[in-house]
Amino acid sequence: MNKKWMYLLLLPGFLLVFVFLAVPLFFSMTPAFFPDGVFSLNLYRIFFTDAFYLQIFWRTIKIALITSCICMLTGVPAAYFISRKKKSIRTVLIACTAFPLLTNSVVRAFAWITILGKNGVINAVLRGLGAKEPLQMLYTESAVIAGSVYLFLPVMIASLTGVMEHIDDELLEAAESLGASQSSAFFKVAVPLCIPGLLVGSVMVFTGTASAYTTPQLLGGNKNMVMVTLIYQQAITLGNWGNASAIAALMAAMSAGIIALMNRLALPFNRKGV
Repeated sequence: MNKKWMYLLLLPGFLLVFVFLAVPLFFSMTPAFFPDGVFSLNLYRIFFTDAFYLQIFWRTIKIALITSCICMLTGVPAAYFISRKKKSIRTVLIACTAFPLLTNSVVRAFAWITILGKNGVINAVLRGLGAKEPLQMLYTESAVIAGSVYLFLPVMIASLTGVMEHIDDELLEAAESLGASQSSAFFKVAVPLCIPGLLVGSVMVFTGTASAYTTPQLLGGNKNMVMVTLIYQQAITLGNWGNASAIAALMAAMSAGIIALMNRLALPFNRKGV
């Protein structure tokens, strides 16, 4: 096929992305740079000099980083276990892993409310064991992290399973024949080979957690506001579209920076052909 015709095949998708993503994104971020019709960075100066905004900014990054780390630590062994099974069993396990993604995020958040609430499952068990006062687990950063891990762990497992399926069992057997234990072969052979998938999964988990709205709003409340809930407050509640636009631009820049960093980290592995 002629290369010109091949490029034309990209035109419908490009137009959809341009019209329904690029153009709205441009107009939504314009108030951040032209708050009064004149170019100004005053909104960004206010953001980075306000302790309240900075606290929310760092809380968002902290929750996203902790969620990513937990998903990595739990996703690697789970993905390895799934990838070593027969194809029929592997298909069932992947389907079970992806099943939570088929449930609405609001429903999943309410499920965690019934678990972590003062009258929830955990506190009911603790009262049965003799606890007098219920634990305050809901509307905390820990609740947001728990809900985010539950939300994005399947994404991490899916990205890792696809990579680990292509790791030859003979590589692990060779390492064991040279004196390595099973655990040592796993950490020194399998884990390094799955780093590209780990980086991809980390990007999706980090950006997904940082940009999630339902989970932080329902499990964190107003006391544990993150950047997305701050945007909603500024735009919908307060009608301050300039501040909302500036915060959205910062989130877009943060996501782009994380993606660029992960691509940079993955570059040596791509050069080796991993």
